[in-house]
Amino acid sequence: MKTAYELAMERLKKDVPTKRLSEAQKRELAELDSKYAAKIAEREIALRDEITKAGAAGDFERVEATRQRLAAERKKLQTELEEKKEQLRQAA
Repeated sequence: MKTAYELAMERLKKDVPTKRLSEAQKRELAELDSKYAAKIAEREIALRDEITKAGAAGDFERVEATRQRLAAERKKLQTELEEKKEQLRQAA
């Protein structure tokens, strides 16, 4: 006996057929993940250094502003990554 979840997944598969990605596309997706993980890490290192310096100087407004900037930049890079990955998937 199938669960409601299994039945829903079967109906979903009928409505939206899955696309198979080629090995080259899978490699490109992995490269994008790696590239953007490096970009995010680079920004985190640079901005965490700024946060540490500002904290040591007692400039807590700058600390908070830099943390918000880090969160915004991380979100922007994640969005860019997802857009590029979706473009690659649509090309399949």
